[in-house]
Amino acid sequence: MSDKCFVDTNILVYTQDLAAGDKCWRAQALTRELWEDRRGVISTQVLQELYVALRRKLKSPMSAAESADILRDYSEWEVVINNRESIFRAIDMESRYKISFWDALILQAAEQAGAQTVYSEDLSHGGRYVGVHVVNPFIS
Repeated sequence: MSDKCFVDTNILVYTQDLAAGDKCWRAQALTRELWEDRRGVISTQVLQELYVALRRKLKSPMSAAESADILRDYSEWEVVINNRESIFRAIDMESRYKISFWDALILQAAEQAGAQTVYSEDLSHGGRYVGVHVVNPFIS
């Protein structure tokens, strides 16, 4: 394991959602730290979900060009490319941990990258899956 940190989509969405208040500021501080330390990891799934969220889920949706610029920036982080093995590993984890397939796909990508931490609002704070520790950065 390493000090790499995998970041789930919801955290990255909050960095752009000024209406989210404290969650926005916390997400921005976390991602800024990961940029500075060069420890951030995401996956192709996160990039895809982020694009859709920026275009459709924000109170003030972004244009395709603005969204693509943000994705280009995050593409500078380590990006785990999901493939067929990723899918079958996620299916195993879904069954083992009784979590959604999409959350399992996040966890397998973190595992594949050798990340020891996953920042997520969706997974159980403090949970440990395949040696990966889940942290909800919005819990004090």
